Parts: sequence; structure tokens; C-alpha cells
Amino acid sequence: MPEQLWFTALLNRLFAGPVTALLRVIHIEPHHPAAPIPNSLAMEILVFILLLVLFLLLRSRLSVDSPGALQHMFEGLEGFVQDQSNEIIGHHSEGYTAFLTALLFFILFCNLIGLVPSFESPTAVVVVPLGCAICAFFYYQIQGFKHSGIGYLKHFAGPFWWLAWLMLPIEIISHLARVLSLTVRLYANMYAGDMVTLVFISLVPVALPIPFLGLHIFVSLLQTYIFVLLTTVYLQGAVAEEH
Repeated sequence: MPEQLWFTALLNRLFAGPVTALLRVIHIEPHHPAAPIPNSLAMEILVFILLLVLFLLLRSRLSVDSPGALQHMFEGLEGFVQDQSNEIIGHHSEGYTAFLTALLFFILFCNLIGLVPSFESPTAVVVVPLGCAICAFFYYQIQGFKHSGIGYLKHFAGPFWWLAWLMLPIEIISHLARVLSLTVRLYANMYAGDMVTLVFISLVPVALPIPFLGLHIFVSLLQTYIFVLLTTVYLQGAVAEEH
């Protein structure tokens, strides 16, 4: 039986049977049928629940005349994403703000939840950054086709038709490498941050870990920003007016 966080154990106690049955339907045999939900997935579910509660709370308290602190925080982050995407993508960037903002909140909360005792950052497990990277990859490719239609494929052929045979494999490898780059950057930094914080808290659990907790927060914010920034840059390349 793998080591489980208390929230993971709770989910497995409630849903181990249905999850195991579902996995077997798609011909996947879980290593531990009594605990098919790993810690990383449990933390992702918890982050989703927390964000959902926050969004519902925010919606119930929306006010034009007297916005509260929560509304100011969410509006500030949404405005930051909007300004950045407008600067990088251009005047038609408003339609992408919702996805980029949702990506920012999800990754940020996944990074920071590891600071809470008895929880861990799911982004310190490679499959979670990989899932975020694949999601970003498919999103900007889909938006490229929506913006330019079948003409988006010209983006992979290069500027000259007679070089298409060379540029096509290079462009495909380049786009796939973006998934790897986004994944490794987020995973490696969060894994290292989690390990350093865990080691120092276990050695000296009182005052010494405070600077490392601050460092963990800084790394969490920085890696969230870089992930969203790179996704915005890739999106700009896909929906640029001159394809």
C-alpha cells in the first residue's frame, strides 16, 4: 500500500471501488486496487474544489460599488493576464484570457498547496506538469486552426514551399519540445523546492525553515508566471495575423 496523505486516504475510502472498476473497464489494472487514487491526483481534486469554492464565494460577493479584498485579488490577477496577453498577442487577445487565467490559478494553487502541513504540491509529480503542458499545447494548436483554418498548416512548412520537406519535421519536433520544456521546467523547480522545504522543516521545525518557505512561495509564483508567459507566447505564434 503506498503512503497516502489524509485527503488521499479519504478519497480512496470513498471512491476506491468505482475508480478501480472504471480503470479495469479501460483495461488498466491499478497497482493497488484498494488505493487507486495517488496523492498527486487527490491534491489536484482538492485544488479544484478550493478554486470552485473561491469562485462561488467571489460570485456571491461581486460588487461594483464596494468590491472586497477577494474581488480585488481576482480582478488584479485577471487584469495582469489580460495586459500581458494584449501586449504579446495583440488587440484580439481577449478571447484567450479565460483559459490563461484559469491555467494561472490552477498551477499557482497546485504550487502553493504544498506549504500547507499534511499536503504536497501535485506539480512536484511529473504527470501533473505534463498534463498542464499537453493541455496548453492542444489549446494553442486548436486556436491556431480556429483563427487561420487549414491555412494554419502553412506555419509548419516554413516561408518557402521548396523548403517544406526540411521545415516540417523541424517544426513538429520544435512544437513537441515545447511540451517537454514546459513540463521539465515546472516539475524540476517544484520538486526541488518541495524537497528543500521538507528537509529543513524535518531538521529544524521552528524558525530556520521560514526563509525556505519564502523561497518556496517565490519559486511557486515565478514558475506559474513563466508557464503562463510561455503559453501566451506559443499562443501568439499560433494566432498571429501573418500566417
